[in-house]
Amino acid sequence: MPIAEGELVYRQTRWTRLTHWLWALSLFFLLLSGLQIFNAHPALYIGKQSGFAFNNDVLTIGAEDTTTGPVGYTTVLGHRFNTTGVLGLSGPSDNPSGRAFPAWATIPSGQDLATGRVVHFFFAWLLSGTLFVWLVASLFSGHLRRDLAPGGEDLRRLPKDIADHARLKFHHSRDYNTLQKLAYGGVLFMLLPLMILTGLAMSPSMNAAVPFIADLLGGRQTARTIHFATMTLLVGFFVIHMLMILAAGPFNELRSIITGWYRTDPPESGRHQGSA
Repeated sequence: MPIAEGELVYRQTRWTRLTHWLWALSLFFLLLSGLQIFNAHPALYIGKQSGFAFNNDVLTIGAEDTTTGPVGYTTVLGHRFNTTGVLGLSGPSDNPSGRAFPAWATIPSGQDLATGRVVHFFFAWLLSGTLFVWLVASLFSGHLRRDLAPGGEDLRRLPKDIADHARLKFHHSRDYNTLQKLAYGGVLFMLLPLMILTGLAMSPSMNAAVPFIADLLGGRQTARTIHFATMTLLVGFFVIHMLMILAAGPFNELRSIITGWYRTDPPESGRHQGSA
């Protein structure tokens, strides 16, 4: 039966909406509490060891006194940048604070490693548990095969899909478009599992129980670096996701993820592609 012009379709199930907001909440607190934990030792390394006797750091954020006053700096792969006011040294100009990430970007805002770890671990378990239950339920319900797995037609449509998004030309239908399937699949089956795996590799108790996880990733320090890099990719996904929602029509997109109902294109202009 053809879809009538501007018809509302039930696009997001109650379970999809619930897990979406649980993941969003978890990732928000994981990011800010993770930056709190990072501030306790604001450097990343490649390898199994770290310290003054080693030269394996890939990122360092800090502050130092100079002849012109204190400055904040960030070193990436040996290249040093002045990041005063943002990274390394931030806060009021008359009383700046030497910390990697500023107070507004961490939970808690003050330097409190113990509380940061409690918050981080709570939401890490919430994220992991929700992801596992969602994966099992989606396998049994057919959601993975029906809505997320890209097929041959999706891949053939990919170049046009990229061109349409580059021109901010969006098509609204019940089904996800190819870029959505690839992006959501990358987050759900690559980035989030990698975050969980690298988090386990940094845990001393997990190192004792299953030491091969850290070895598989090149050591605890490398796992920490991968963990940080994966977090950066998730932040990038979030930014692009928000921009696509704004460009495609925020009211329609938000209604879909809150109520489940989504307004489609008229039959003559609609395609088998979604929007943001």
